Amino acid sequence: MGLPIHFVVDPQGWCCVGVIFFIWLYNTVFVPKLILFPRFEEGHVNAAAIWGYYMVSFFCVVSLLRASTADPGKLQDSPKIPLTEKEFWELCNKCNMMRPKRSHHCSRCGHCVRKMDHHCPWINNCVGEDNHWLFLQLCFYTQLLSGYTLILDFCHYYYFLPLKTTTWDLFVFRHELALLRISTFMGIVMFGGMCSLFYTQVVGILTDMTTIEKMSNCCDEISRARKPWQQTFSEVFGTRWKILWFIPFRRRRPLRVSYYFANHV
Repeated sequence: MGLPIHFVVDPQGWCCVGVIFFIWLYNTVFVPKLILFPRFEEGHVNAAAIWGYYMVSFFCVVSLLRASTADPGKLQDSPKIPLTEKEFWELCNKCNMMRPKRSHHCSRCGHCVRKMDHHCPWINNCVGEDNHWLFLQLCFYTQLLSGYTLILDFCHYYYFLPLKTTTWDLFVFRHELALLRISTFMGIVMFGGMCSLFYTQVVGILTDMTTIEKMSNCCDEISRARKPWQQTFSEVFGTRWKILWFIPFRRRRPLRVSYYFANHV
């Protein structure tokens, strides 16, 4: 697909990404092994539940990998400024380079990012104009996977009847309760955290304000023109086809944005 790779050298960020990847891998391995497959053999769940869990898990990890390695909108050295847009550029006082307004300098990455929302250590990358849509997908699919896991854990504890056969691995059979408690704890933490983060991101898109702009209080709410929610989401995802907003495999194509609607940092 010719997707560019953006890699941030940050050991702390690598550890954070490793934690998220471990949680994903733990639930993807043990939840089907402890709940879905044994319950499927006894007729308590159907194959669609298994396929649905793996599909959400796959979309979740793809969104994580792409959000971590996608270029957030890093400005190149000596960018070419169109004459018609020269008035919408400004000088960064940290790297002494020209940048479009609404850009921000990331002190951790050491460069300016177009329409930067924030630097997220959990993906070891900035969240900017070019990968904001992937970050939203990551939040969305993590919520789905965590919620699905919590429902399965609850049903295994309180709803399903005890298993009649034990064809599990010896280690899994002996530590079933501990493994499920760990899964439940991680599910609660991830679901609660992602719900809060996803809500703030959606509100930011609806109001056409980044997290940095909210914190700096630099935008004039009275003079700034409002956009329809379809337009703001289309600009973030790079397409007006709503079904494509949920697909992490494609390449984003930025839509033309009028500077009349732009906030300025």
